Amino acid sequence: MWLQQRLKGLPGLLSSSWARRLLIGLLLLLIFYWYLGAEHRWRLFSSSTMPGGMAGQCLLAEIHMWGSVVDRGEGIYSSPQEPLDTPFVSGNGHILLDIDSNKLWIASSSQAGSAPVHQTDFSPRVGVHLAGARAEVQASMLWFRKGSVLSVRCASPASLQSARDCVSIREEFIAHRSRPNVYLQRIHAKNPSDRPVTLDISYGNPSFGSKFSTSVDKLDDREVVLSSTRVSVEKNRMVMVVVVSKKLNNRIQVSANTEYTDCIVSVVWTSESIDPSKLEETFSSLRDGAKRELGEVLRLTEDRLVEDHQQAWINLFSSGVEMRKITDSHTPSSRTVNTTLYYILSSSMAPLLDRRLNGEEHARLESSLNYADHCFSGHATMHAENLWPERVSSTAQILQLVTLWTLTLQKRGCKVLVAAGAHGAMQGMVLSFGGLQFTENHLQFQADPDVLHNSYSLRGIHYNQDLINLAVLLDVEGKPFLHVSVKPQEKPVKLYACEAGCLNEPVELTSEIKGHTFPVMVTQPITPLLYISTDLRHLQDLRHTLHLKAILAHEEHMANRYPGLPFLFWFSVASLITLFHLFLFKLIYNEYCGPGAKPLFRSKQVASKCEDERRDSLDAV
Repeated sequence: MWLQQRLKGLPGLLSSSWARRLLIGLLLLLIFYWYLGAEHRWRLFSSSTMPGGMAGQCLLAEIHMWGSVVDRGEGIYSSPQEPLDTPFVSGNGHILLDIDSNKLWIASSSQAGSAPVHQTDFSPRVGVHLAGARAEVQASMLWFRKGSVLSVRCASPASLQSARDCVSIREEFIAHRSRPNVYLQRIHAKNPSDRPVTLDISYGNPSFGSKFSTSVDKLDDREVVLSSTRVSVEKNRMVMVVVVSKKLNNRIQVSANTEYTDCIVSVVWTSESIDPSKLEETFSSLRDGAKRELGEVLRLTEDRLVEDHQQAWINLFSSGVEMRKITDSHTPSSRTVNTTLYYILSSSMAPLLDRRLNGEEHARLESSLNYADHCFSGHATMHAENLWPERVSSTAQILQLVTLWTLTLQKRGCKVLVAAGAHGAMQGMVLSFGGLQFTENHLQFQADPDVLHNSYSLRGIHYNQDLINLAVLLDVEGKPFLHVSVKPQEKPVKLYACEAGCLNEPVELTSEIKGHTFPVMVTQPITPLLYISTDLRHLQDLRHTLHLKAILAHEEHMANRYPGLPFLFWFSVASLITLFHLFLFKLIYNEYCGPGAKPLFRSKQVASKCEDERRDSLDAV
C-alpha cells in the first residue's frame, strides 16, 4: 500500500522543474560513468595518494618515472595503488630468479630449448631492511629491455619528521644474460634525514627439513657465503646446486644525508643428474668452480657487468612485435605481447653469447638466423590466446608457456631457430605472429586478409644479413596497406618485393627512411600478400606459377566476403518505418484537424469556466 501511494505521487514530483533537472543530471552522470569503463573509472575516482602514509608519499615520488617506461611498452609494474598479479622474474635460460617468492629455478639440461624446470629451496634474494622501521611500502617493475627486476621500498624510521625523511631502498635483480652462472643484486639506499640509520642484512637461512645448507668461506682475502642444496629428479638421482655469493656485513650504517650503494655478486653452478653416492665429490668440484668464477667476475667493475647484460638484452629486443591499433577484443595488446616475449627469452639460453663457443659454431648459429628454412609454416599465431596469454600468475605457468612455444616452433619448421636459443626463439615468435614463412627462394607474408583491420609492425626479421621491418598500417579511410623497410648490415644484399600475385614489376627494397609501401591485394584462391626475395628473376617467374582466378583489392574482397543483409530485408524495414509514421501522422491530424477536433489552445476564460463547471458537478454529487 505504501509503495502504491508513493508511485501515485511520482508524476507530481516529476512535474517540478528542479526534479526533472536533477533526474536528467543523474542520467547523464550515469552514462558518463558507464562510458569510462572499469579501468578508467578506477583511475579517475581512485585517490592519487599512495597507501602507507608518509612512506607511501615517498614511494610515489620514487616511482613516478616508471609510468613513461610502461607507456612505451618496455615494462610493467606493481604497486600498492595498482597491484599486478604476475611473476617478476629475471633469467637467462640457465637460472631463473623469482623475486616475489624468492625462489631459484635451474635448468635440467645445458641444451638450448630446455627451460629452467627444477625449483630449489635456495633463496637468492638477500634481505635488506631498515632497522626499527615503523612502516614500509614496496613497488616492483619488470623492465623488459634491461632484463631485470627493479624494487623500491620506502621505510619510515622511528624518528620520522616528514615524508622527506623516509629512507628509500632501491634494488635491481639481474640474471646476467651473457654470463649464465652469474646473478647480481644491486643495492642503493638513500637516507635524506638528519640522523643515521642502520640496515639489517640477512642471507637466506635453511628451513626445517630443507636440503639447503649455508656457511661462510674464504676467497682470497674476502669472505663469501657458500650455499648448497640438491634437487631430487627421476630414478632416485639428484642435481647438486652450489651458490657462492659476495658477503656483506650483517649491519650497515648509513650516515645522515648520505647514500649507500653496493652490489652482491653470486655464482650458481649445477651438476648433471648424479647418483647420491657421488654427492661429496660433486660438491667439491662445483664449489671450487663457483669460487673460481666468482673471483674472475669480482675483478670486473659493476658498471661493466651491467653494461654487458643490458646490451645483450637490447640486441635481443632489436627484433619484436609492436601493436599500434587494435580494433577487436581477441587481438593481444602490446603489454601481453611484450610480456610473453620477455618470459620466453628469460627462460631460453643464448648460445650465441657463450664465450666458450668456437668461431665455426658461432657462424653456423648466426647463419640459421639469417635464413630459417620453412619457418614458420601454418597459420599466424596472433589470435592464439594460449600462446599469447593475457594473464600469467606463476613461474610454473611461465615454464608451461615456454614448453608450449618450443613444441609449436619445432612442429612448424623452426627446429633450427629453437637450437639457436633466445635469438632464434625471438625470430620464430615474430615470424609466427604475422604468418611469415621462409621457402626455398623467398620470404612470404601469408596473413589472413580478414584480420588486417588491426595495425601492427614486425621488426628485426633476419634475412640474408639484412634486418627487415614489416608493418600492417591503415590509411585515413581505414584501408590496410603494407610498409616495408630494410636495415642493411655489414654486407648489403639486394632485396626485391612484390605484392600478392606479383603482377607488377618487383620493387627493389632500399634502406630509405621512408621505406616502401605495397597495396593489400587478395587473390582467388588465397595466396600470400607479399613476397620478398634476393632473386629478382624468381619473383618475375612466380607470377606465371600461381594460376590465379582473380586479384581483388582488399575492400572488394571484404565486400564480397561480407555482403551484408539482402536488399529485400532493408526494403521491408524502410517500408514498416514509413507506414508507422504515416499512421502516426493520421492520428495527429484527426485529433487536431479532423471533425470534432479539440482546439489546440484554450483561453484562460474558457479554462476557468470549465473548472467551475467541474466543481459544480462535484458539489451536486
